[in-house]
Amino acid sequence: MTMLDDHPSEEASPELEKKAERAESWRGFFTALPTYVFLIIFFVLPLIIITVISFTERSRTGKPVLGEWTLEWWIKLGDPLVRTVGFRSVWLAFLNTAFSLLLGYPFAYWIATRKSAIMRNFLLVLVLIPFWSNFLVRTYAWRTLLDSNGLITSIGEWTGLWGKMLFTEPAVFLGLLYGYLPFMVLPLYAAIEHLDWNLVEAARDLYAGAWKAFRKVTLPLSMPGIIAGSILVFIPSLGAYVTPDLLGGAKTTLLGNYIVTQFKSGRNWPFGATLSVTILALMMIATIIYFRKGGKTL
Repeated sequence: MTMLDDHPSEEASPELEKKAERAESWRGFFTALPTYVFLIIFFVLPLIIITVISFTERSRTGKPVLGEWTLEWWIKLGDPLVRTVGFRSVWLAFLNTAFSLLLGYPFAYWIATRKSAIMRNFLLVLVLIPFWSNFLVRTYAWRTLLDSNGLITSIGEWTGLWGKMLFTEPAVFLGLLYGYLPFMVLPLYAAIEHLDWNLVEAARDLYAGAWKAFRKVTLPLSMPGIIAGSILVFIPSLGAYVTPDLLGGAKTTLLGNYIVTQFKSGRNWPFGATLSVTILALMMIATIIYFRKGGKTL
């Protein structure tokens, strides 16, 4: 309800409309104020703190020395070890995103095109079932499957296709794929379900084959879901810690593990903060791309 509704006897005018808009704007601001405060305290301030720490000198105990500033840790990002860990993290995150899309799109398409609403809801529940248990517990389950006496390793040794997979990059990849595949399926399903299928039928009426209609109509219209799912998979995969720690061990260190090492055993808080700011910046860039390319139309 606006001020024009509160005062029906007042004559409508541009000034009165602007006054009503300002009142509505302030009402919205105070409604969202608790959210603003929460984000400032638990996101903005910590980000400012670790950014400041990334420019400080390191004490003998590894903690930052405020007042002594340096660019040493930012320059250290170019070290061969950091480049290796960063490239491995980006590669596994990209690989996980690509395979999640290849597996998730057909499955999401199949769910969205079911005529029975009961069947669609049942299939969606199957996608959501992994979220009913703790992510750490599910990762430990994969560790059991990939161990030397696990089912997957036993099948590989019996067929001669692979050996022990635990503490290898393929094991980390499988864990990431399992953990984040639902994040690809759900936005894809939402995008495909809301497609205007009349456009697809029109393309078929104009003698477009099934593949051409999919490539020219269905795929472009579902692009917001593809972008959203890719961002939702790539971002957590890039900063993953639990999966590479349990399934990759010391042989497959990713950025998340490397950052934790700097804060704990490495005792180098400024460098750990620098790595954290860098990975957060990459995630923010990916999020901005999502909102510009697909978030507004999803």
